[in-house]
Amino acid sequence: MHVHVRHTQKSSPARVLKISLFVTLGYILLLVISGIRAHSLALLSEAGHNLSDFLALVLSLTAVYLQNRPPSATKTYGYHRAGVLAALINAVSLVAVSFVIFYEAYRRIQNPEHVRAGLMIGVAAAGVVMNSVIALLLYRSSRDVNIRSAFLHEIGDTLSTAAVIIGGLVILFTGQYWIDSALSFGIGILILWSGFGIVRETLNILLEGTPRGMKLAQIEAAIRKIKGVNDVHDLHVWSIGSESHALSCHISIADIPPSVSERILRDVRECLHLQFRVDHTTIQFEHVECEVAHGCVIPVGGGHEH
Repeated sequence: MHVHVRHTQKSSPARVLKISLFVTLGYILLLVISGIRAHSLALLSEAGHNLSDFLALVLSLTAVYLQNRPPSATKTYGYHRAGVLAALINAVSLVAVSFVIFYEAYRRIQNPEHVRAGLMIGVAAAGVVMNSVIALLLYRSSRDVNIRSAFLHEIGDTLSTAAVIIGGLVILFTGQYWIDSALSFGIGILILWSGFGIVRETLNILLEGTPRGMKLAQIEAAIRKIKGVNDVHDLHVWSIGSESHALSCHISIADIPPSVSERILRDVRECLHLQFRVDHTTIQFEHVECEVAHGCVIPVGGGHEH
């Protein structure tokens, strides 16, 4: 038995992404020009960080349009994973940018350059305002891993740019120019941390792992509690997209009329929807011993040998 509940897509993320793209591009140009004039590696690192943000926003916007395309005979699940692929590319680009920053910061910290701290502070302050506004706009759509990857980019930018302001003030009052390179190391670590988190989640989706926050044993236990369910096996749960989850399983029931089994199916569907947000299900009912019952691919419980 196969059930699929379609979700409506909102247009607001696309609009927010478009606005964010133009604002981010303008800020990148400001960072590059100001970084060169101020001799600040921290500002140039921020430009690299924001360039990765710009690419992230482009990929996220492309993914939003692709995800809205309906399923077809060749793409039966539609294009939900376009957003996941975009998030993975974004995250890998973050990791690459962080290592470039590490290299340049190491080179600079050995030979510190004079930094115009006043210009550095002014540009960074504008960046804090810009990134905060964009992050706020993206926040409402951040449950989608694609949009959340762009959201995390902006949060990281806001924090790192705020650190640049603090560093600029310290340089202004102490004249210690090595602080600019030290800030770059901190920005690189922040970029690396956020990138690895998204890589881990997107790979889990692409490898059809159990969705984040779900436990197979809990799903099995919830289904077993439903009246009329005698056994659950061959249970699989995976993500089609970041917020679209699918499930398939075999459920053993008594030899009863279809009208009665329909009630059990309805209860199972309701349970999966309310407790686990799983709406795309393929459930096979059986009242005789299943061929895979004791050779199930996924060892959910501890009662079978596999």
